[in-house]
Amino acid sequence: MTQSNTHLLNGFSTRVDLDALAADRVDMVARALAEDLDGIDLSHDITAQLIGAETQAEAILISRDDAVICGVDWVNEVFEQLRAKVELDWQVKDGERVQANQELLRIKGNARTILTAERTALNFLQTLSGVATTTAHYVSYLAGSNTKLLDTRKTIPGLRTAQKYAVVCGGGYNHRVGLYDAFLIKENHIMACGGIAAAIASARQLEPGKPVEVEVENLSEYREAIHAKADIIMLDNFSIEDLKTAVLERTTDVALEVSGNITAIRLKELAPIGVDFISSGALTKNLQAIDLSLRFKSL
Repeated sequence: MTQSNTHLLNGFSTRVDLDALAADRVDMVARALAEDLDGIDLSHDITAQLIGAETQAEAILISRDDAVICGVDWVNEVFEQLRAKVELDWQVKDGERVQANQELLRIKGNARTILTAERTALNFLQTLSGVATTTAHYVSYLAGSNTKLLDTRKTIPGLRTAQKYAVVCGGGYNHRVGLYDAFLIKENHIMACGGIAAAIASARQLEPGKPVEVEVENLSEYREAIHAKADIIMLDNFSIEDLKTAVLERTTDVALEVSGNITAIRLKELAPIGVDFISSGALTKNLQAIDLSLRFKSL
């Protein structure tokens, strides 16, 4: 990869637009609360109605796991939409590493509201922190290299921007957010377009300013993509030896991305090879939420 293509690569591995994310977050939380409350109506939490309407409480939230935290603003938004009369005293921020049994948040206010908000708030926090934690673990295997870890579009429907933000909190980077911000020409596209060169030429004509990436499955296709001047070439399920060959043969202003069966252990093998990107769907689809506990301290 040469310096002249750096602007394109930085644009491709973008971080989520925070303004768009804020709007998405409002919608995500509204939908989640509606699932629990049949519309945002505190009286629909029938169990919370067992508690006196004016009862005050202090609750402490801890993580049961070592983790990287993500989702603070989602928790805040839950209480905001419930118009909760509570004080949220965060001890951590997004992207911060915490140890098991560490205190994350103190909440003071109406006991009913705290209990009504609890599950929705923790669902967001445990899920997004799980993505950030997994990402940080994967990124650790790339330490000392210049290779960036990318996410994919293999996300939970309705939570894409949130999960991509969580990847960033864990030290990763974002692949394209949707089908609109970059071309990714894969096997079926190539077949339908009549070949790699034809597909790339059509992409250049359709959207001249968009990055064009082509997925290839062998060195022969790789050489076609180089000749056709793709911006980025995705090397899908290449052997280590073929990856080394691809890096050695890279003579044009092209970036290389590795994909396919990317595990934490395999990252250690891939780190020294010299590719620009490694993408992994596991960051967002193989979810392991962190374990959280919210307990009342006093009433």
